[in-house]
Amino acid sequence: MRLIDPSATDFDALRRDFQWSIPTKLNIAHQVCERHQGQAQRVAVYYENAAGDSARYSFADLKKLSDRFANALRAAGIERGDRVAIVLPQTIETIVAHLAIHKLGAVSLPLAILFGPEALEYRLRDSGARAAIVHASRYDDVSALQPGLPDLNRVIGCRCGASQDEFWTLLERGSDQFTMVQTRADDPACLIYTSGTTGPPKGALVAHRAVLGNFTGFEMSQNFFPQASDVFWTPADWAWTGGLWDALLPALNYGMPILAYEGGGFDAERVCRLMADYAVTNAFIPPTALKMLRVLPDLKSSYDLKLRAIMSAGEQVGEELIHWGREALGLTINEMWGQTEFNYIVGNCSAIMAPKPGSMGKPYPGHRVDVIGDDGNVMPDGEEGELAAWCVDPVMFLGYWNNPQATQDKIIANWFRTGDVGYRDADGFLWFVGRKDDVISSAGYRIGPGEIEDSLLKHPAVLQAAVIGKPDELRGQIVKAFVVLTDGYRASDELAREIQQSVRTRLSAHEYPREVEFIDSLPMTTTGKIRRIDLRAREQS
Repeated sequence: MRLIDPSATDFDALRRDFQWSIPTKLNIAHQVCERHQGQAQRVAVYYENAAGDSARYSFADLKKLSDRFANALRAAGIERGDRVAIVLPQTIETIVAHLAIHKLGAVSLPLAILFGPEALEYRLRDSGARAAIVHASRYDDVSALQPGLPDLNRVIGCRCGASQDEFWTLLERGSDQFTMVQTRADDPACLIYTSGTTGPPKGALVAHRAVLGNFTGFEMSQNFFPQASDVFWTPADWAWTGGLWDALLPALNYGMPILAYEGGGFDAERVCRLMADYAVTNAFIPPTALKMLRVLPDLKSSYDLKLRAIMSAGEQVGEELIHWGREALGLTINEMWGQTEFNYIVGNCSAIMAPKPGSMGKPYPGHRVDVIGDDGNVMPDGEEGELAAWCVDPVMFLGYWNNPQATQDKIIANWFRTGDVGYRDADGFLWFVGRKDDVISSAGYRIGPGEIEDSLLKHPAVLQAAVIGKPDELRGQIVKAFVVLTDGYRASDELAREIQQSVRTRLSAHEYPREVEFIDSLPMTTTGKIRRIDLRAREQS
């Protein structure tokens, strides 16, 4: 089921002519699994872990396992509308759990395996989760929280041994015959908490229809996915919108296999070997991970990579990574932009539209995105404003969990205000400047951190960089850069001056970082976004 004609050649014509056709009844489990049973033996998932253990699962396997687990959850008291937490890495159990929850008409609550106890407790409490499916590595943490969480009736361990409440023990008790609950397209399917880069995380409630709303962007950002023999992979945690909605669910939707790798941290060399071994053709690789791949020499000659398309999102990709991708991988990375609340709405398709390096791209077919002022009116070309999405859209979330005021505060004149600042150029391309809270005001200039960070990466000593505005009595704020050095370089005042000068030469005198601080690592959210709020807090402490 394609939404975009793969023979299309005109990006703007596709946008102009496209119309949605969303059915009244829709269930994600049917969309990505049940309807493939005519070709049930096709490989759906390749799995490998850090120890080298591997397995493969067909669409028939996914149906049988998820039917069994749906029956097990029903026997455990889970009903339509209940929230069920999933605290698992990239494993077959994660997929089975999501499908089973959707079949019940319940709401999946993906939570990152890397969350600490406080982060888990906040989300479990706020969501009123009725059950949690938890990997062995986090089982004790969640079990310890359970007495203080009155809504959490059941903690199901995964790979914890053959206990009564173990995932596979419960699954084997369930019948492999299950009648799926009939859900509407507008019914809630998933509750995903925002990254919390600027404040407490909020639960974004996402409907079943959103799975279809992602697909125009997915097909185009992956250069007309699917094609014969396509295999998908992402290092993004499946608990994140990027891993779940931009990778796992779309790949399964098109009946193509996805590689699940349970390997812990990101190892650039291992990742390249994996992609070669499984002949990965398409990937979603966040900018942070691309920067780690960037340090490997001679990618073309060292690894037999079959990649034909990469989408990247989560942080600004930037001009430097675009150029690197062309040289090192022989392809143009398609930058994409979206949010948990309003996902996969802007991006590129290098197969039919030459991207402007540094630009986010254009709205994908079926989505209306523009730059608005504080009054909700659309801004002229070249003028900065808030990036906003038109609310009549299948990917728009249902609202913030138990927080209708926060939902209402994001909407003006039927535009959803994203909190991101940007502008539109004369050709219709959108350019990201920064989060509202990240834009720096220095001596009357408004400065976005992204362009400076991109310029910093062009210096060979810089592995990663983040830029903030530091309070300054004279200028209001000055630009300060935090830099993680590439192996082989040592921090020094001389190197700091050299880095400053490189930015000043490439950009301008008012944009270069007046301070450079070398640090071992940048504070990140679990989704790979820089927590500039933490860096700003360092300057105030």
